Amino acid sequence: MKTTFPLSQLCALALTAFLLPNAAHAEMDALVRDALALAESGNAKAAYDMLEPFEVTRAGDPDFDTVFGIAANQSGEHVRAVMALERATIVQPGNTRARAELGRAMFAVGDSKSARALLEQAKAQGAPAEAALTIDQFLRAIDAAEALAQSSWRGYVEASVGHDDNISSGPQNANVAVPALGGNVTLGANAVKKSATFAGLAAAVSGRYVIDSRWSAIGAAGAITRANLNQGQFNNHQLNLSGGASYRLDRQEFSAVAVYEDYTVDGTVTRTQRGAVGEWVYRMDSNREMGAYLQYSKLHYPNQSIRDANRIVLGGSYAQQFGDGLLGWGGIYAGSENETTSGVPYFGHSLGGLRLGLQKSINPTLAVYAAFGYENRSYGGQDPFFLVKRKDDQTSLSIGVNWVPAKAWRVTPQLSYIRNQSSVAINDYDRTTISVAARYEF
Repeated sequence: MKTTFPLSQLCALALTAFLLPNAAHAEMDALVRDALALAESGNAKAAYDMLEPFEVTRAGDPDFDTVFGIAANQSGEHVRAVMALERATIVQPGNTRARAELGRAMFAVGDSKSARALLEQAKAQGAPAEAALTIDQFLRAIDAAEALAQSSWRGYVEASVGHDDNISSGPQNANVAVPALGGNVTLGANAVKKSATFAGLAAAVSGRYVIDSRWSAIGAAGAITRANLNQGQFNNHQLNLSGGASYRLDRQEFSAVAVYEDYTVDGTVTRTQRGAVGEWVYRMDSNREMGAYLQYSKLHYPNQSIRDANRIVLGGSYAQQFGDGLLGWGGIYAGSENETTSGVPYFGHSLGGLRLGLQKSINPTLAVYAAFGYENRSYGGQDPFFLVKRKDDQTSLSIGVNWVPAKAWRVTPQLSYIRNQSSVAINDYDRTTISVAARYEF
């Protein structure tokens, strides 16, 4: 991940130390001179807005291009800065300030190799001592950013124990009215609410292979297993695999991965999922991040192929680090599962939901958190047994503590609650789980 320390402030300081007489033209017209004064007084956005309407007619004027590039850089318009500053350095190869600013812009768009070369050239061309010193600081910042952007991998193993009061996600009452059968039906023992104490084990690894300053290959693999005391018929295992590529541009990252998942209950694979996920992440600054994703999956149920479906979900997210150790995040999403078998619209549905969360650090080793989720599912046809269209409103709430007793270790006690209100009685349930997990990260 590219570092988010205040490079913009560092570069502004470094490049303000240059005097424009380093360029061939010692005199500037009033428009360019006023814009430069605005940029160097901290009003870069006003300078950019002043010059931008004239770019087409003034492009190729090295004074204009240099100052426009400075304003664009300081306003976060790094791609526009690259275009303007490349024009300036072509016309004036000795324009030290334009070359240094171009180095800053190239680093911002993810080309650290070119950024290093340009800054070293600017220094070699005779940058003033103060500016040369700050260029050295910026070069060290590039070193730090490149060190963090090296190929890497990470992983964890986690063990957990807990109690689940509804391991089957079943209704409380075994007797339900089934209109199509003309009366009540008693559900089987495994279809109603059952509790169990459980133990779980999980492990995952993920990695990034850096191809160049913008492109990386990414991948991950994980597995989860859970055993339930005296309720072995609900023992389950999950395997997840993904792999693809990511592209970084300025503070944005675009990624696309292929995904595969299978879910096993009591030794039998009950569902497989394969598809792809595209994601966009924008790191606004060191405290704020937003993103969006598009997910497509083919769901297959080996023993119930009538339930097979194509699932598509579009969502967005936002996270922010506030003061006093407070972190907040949220997201919304919408999508659909479209049945692949004709004549069973009651298996397909549209969906939409949201997720919210807060975490508060108490001290460097202890934090508390709470997370809330809501999802609505509306099915496409009348259920043939219950003679109603199924609609679910599912609410979830989790609260817990993250404790770091030692480096690389994390212990998480958690209490979670799920309430699924459904128009179909056998899908109406609540579920409370209490657990403690210990994770080792490497």
